[in-house]
Amino acid sequence: MQETRADSTQAVVLAIALHAFLFALMFVGLWWTRDAAPIAAAGSPISAEMVDTSELSTQMRRALAQEAEPLPEPEPEPEPAPPQVVEEEAAPLPQPIPEPAPQESPVPKQQEAQDFVPEPSPVEQEKVDRNAIAAEKREREQEEKRRQEQIDLTERKKQEEAERKFRLAEQQRDEKLKKIQAERAKAEREAKLAEQKLKQIADLRAKQASEDAAASAPPPPGNAGVDTGLSARYAAAIQEAVLRNWTRPENVPLGQRCRIYITQLPGGDVMSAKVDPSCPYDELGRRSVEAAVLKAKPLPYAGFESVFQRNLILNFEAQDR
Repeated sequence: MQETRADSTQAVVLAIALHAFLFALMFVGLWWTRDAAPIAAAGSPISAEMVDTSELSTQMRRALAQEAEPLPEPEPEPEPAPPQVVEEEAAPLPQPIPEPAPQESPVPKQQEAQDFVPEPSPVEQEKVDRNAIAAEKREREQEEKRRQEQIDLTERKKQEEAERKFRLAEQQRDEKLKKIQAERAKAEREAKLAEQKLKQIADLRAKQASEDAAASAPPPPGNAGVDTGLSARYAAAIQEAVLRNWTRPENVPLGQRCRIYITQLPGGDVMSAKVDPSCPYDELGRRSVEAAVLKAKPLPYAGFESVFQRNLILNFEAQDR
């Protein structure tokens, strides 16, 4: 337990008072022995309390350890006149009380005074403990927060990486699909071009054959030599050829007729096909008949050279094939 400044001061004061009391006793004893008249000592005896210096404070032990300055010797008093001789025997003089010698302290002397370290009060210690607990709790919370943030960051990076890979896979798939579509479109264009070239070649060949046949065929007979039966068979053959290449729309009734103007070359190559405005078919039916005539070329020609007409009018009748 640390000593306070008040305790140290009190110990020093008590030590000084004790020394002063002892010196006073010595002075009274000396004065008492010089008295000529023997006076009987009466009263209560004087007692002194012995103090163990090891129980004293550091400052008090230091004060006791220092050598006390010697007091000046009292001036000698004049010797009194010799007393008259008394018949009675004088009483013995009282002996002076010996001064108690200070006991040596078993504790070694301290060279320097110890610094006063105040002991913290229980309230302050409790406050310090609470602050330490709160600081430790905050540190744990911050550590947990940092750990959770690290986990969230790792998960977020994994998710972003998965999304990036997914977008990359979609992009690659879209690029492959676009490439396939481009190759398919290119193949279709090439096929159409090849078909058109083959068709052009076939048309040229048919045209050339028709021109050659027209050049080598005799001129058609006059009106007097027209064979009506051959003309009917020629019209029926053209009707049959168009029907084979026609798909009847559902809104075109069976047996309904439509007039078509056909322009052709010798050999049956069709140059154009146009329905008459009086045709009762709707727009879809008209376009289907015109397409069937163009698709049926070359029209029947061999055997019908005598009744061949460059500009032909066909009364087409809707029938099932």
